[in-house]
Amino acid sequence: MNWRMPSETALQERVWMAFPPSSSYIGEGLETADEARRAWSGVALAIARFEPVTMLVDPADLGIARKWLTDDIDLVEVPLDDAWLRDTGPSFVLDEDGRLGAVEWVFNGWGRQEWASWERDAHVGRTVSGLSGARSVPSPLVNEGGGIHVDGLGTALVTETVQLDPYRNPGYDKAAVEAELARTIGAEHVIWLPRGLTRDAQRLGTRGHVDLLATIPSPGRLLVHTQPDPAHPDHALTREILDVLRDSKDVRGTAWEITEMPAPTVLRDAYGWVDHSYINHLVVNGAVIACGFDDPRDEQAREILTDAYPGRRIVMLDARPVFAAGGGIHCITQQQPAARP
Repeated sequence: MNWRMPSETALQERVWMAFPPSSSYIGEGLETADEARRAWSGVALAIARFEPVTMLVDPADLGIARKWLTDDIDLVEVPLDDAWLRDTGPSFVLDEDGRLGAVEWVFNGWGRQEWASWERDAHVGRTVSGLSGARSVPSPLVNEGGGIHVDGLGTALVTETVQLDPYRNPGYDKAAVEAELARTIGAEHVIWLPRGLTRDAQRLGTRGHVDLLATIPSPGRLLVHTQPDPAHPDHALTREILDVLRDSKDVRGTAWEITEMPAPTVLRDAYGWVDHSYINHLVVNGAVIACGFDDPRDEQAREILTDAYPGRRIVMLDARPVFAAGGGIHCITQQQPAARP
């Protein structure tokens, strides 16, 4: 059976999320767990204006979740360690007849990070696959949804520091990873970026998720995160990423049209260099749920997104509490494409 992961701009059935559980480390970068719950709930309620949202909730937190969320959000009790559903959940795919599949990656806490626990989250991919009615597509690859971006035609963006991480996939080389991505998500052409952002390589990071670096809003076009300020270590890093992408082509052999998305002006927080990125947005039916930072560059980002996603409303939310916990709006959501009956 031939599976392919569609573009994130394809028609969607719903979005899946997970409510921050009481047992999570997630509040470490925030003053209270309620800050995370407020942020996650705000994203869910924004998405629900455009399409259905299913929120996984640890049984111990069901009463708390009902206080934060409205009846517009479907709640499903599932044991959880954390709330980064992009990474713990499956990546949805379609076969040649438009039937739904769900790639169930192996999840091991972003490469067995010492702060992470994943005994429960290791089963979330299979659980969501079953709840969605998708055909299960098990994979032996340790991977997360935030570690891949696709154009729906066969191009995939990845980073060497994630898929080739010895704490994720010891013994895998690029050829082995590419073969598994071809089998599971239909990746015929894989572009390898050398690494991720500086903060993402530190504590509470993923060791280099691509969904902070670049995304493909339409075939042949890239939005790429850049750091204009040379004081930030990501300045040189994002120049390197740009060089790699400028030298690459998509699956059709076409050179990319690249639009740079400058990072917000804030460089540091209490924990060090920030990895605030406008790239980490979610596309839904009729809208883009975008990251805002109460920053002078928010409006520029809104204009770029408006141009990149014509006909979609740009809904910009304050993403700083999500980033303080270790990710962004794309990281806490997973879209399910619409399948044919």
